[in-house]
Amino acid sequence: MGGIIMNFFTPAEVAKNYIATGKSKVNTPIPKMIILAILAGAFIGFGGVGATTVAVSITEPSLGKFIGACVFPGGLTMVLIAGSELFTGNCLLTIPLLEKEITVSQMLKNWVIVYIGNLIGGILVGAGVAFSHQPSLFGNGMAVSVLSTAVSKCSMPFSDAFIKGILCNFLVCTAVWISFAAKEVVSKIVGLFFPIMMFVLCGFEHSIANMYYISAGLFAKTNAAYVQAATDAGVDLTNLTWGDFFGKNLLPVSLGNIIGGAVCIGCVYWFIYLSREDSHFCKW
Repeated sequence: MGGIIMNFFTPAEVAKNYIATGKSKVNTPIPKMIILAILAGAFIGFGGVGATTVAVSITEPSLGKFIGACVFPGGLTMVLIAGSELFTGNCLLTIPLLEKEITVSQMLKNWVIVYIGNLIGGILVGAGVAFSHQPSLFGNGMAVSVLSTAVSKCSMPFSDAFIKGILCNFLVCTAVWISFAAKEVVSKIVGLFFPIMMFVLCGFEHSIANMYYISAGLFAKTNAAYVQAATDAGVDLTNLTWGDFFGKNLLPVSLGNIIGGAVCIGCVYWFIYLSREDSHFCKW
């Protein structure tokens, strides 16, 4: 009898394969890198648009949140299948870094450029949604949701945002890791679905998704009808400012995302599958 043929890469193979993937990422020309990053920011933004729209359309809040969480993974599906550069996923670059296949400066350059591109993509989708009057759906119910979501994210204590950022990218990088294990498109989609659905359902914080969620709220705040609808619903828009967006949300969430992805997944899996017995990491 022949041996069992596994139609997927083992975790050890994923770790080895990601070394080449990481080298390719850091060596991508800057113009292409930033365009790919803008696309990723937009893809994640559209995942957020879809999740919010379906959630608002369902009268039962708990069911709406669950269905919305099931829609959001479409954003990461577009990122990984269509091809783009996502900051949170690229936190796994610590793997080729620890293998000394890339340098710290190469990794940081990739993170900065991709982060900026993701921000541009997320803000563009946020502006497109707000100024196309998409939030007027469901009798401005969509606007109330967009604004209340943005306010809650900008009102979160620094420590909460930081920890939720860690938990979020732990799941996101796990989803990316699982997708790299798959050899077929359908398997990739199924593999990434559950970790992404879980982070959305649990309310963890994703810096790139927030680039859409909060910017959409800021742009919606310029519409008097949306502001009135939100105010009537009891939403206090005081904390919804560009300064709060960057200082109270993106800063702690991004730092948490780096810890959750680069350290808790990237460094841990490098240690498990790629570190050598004679490595100083192994001499306890």
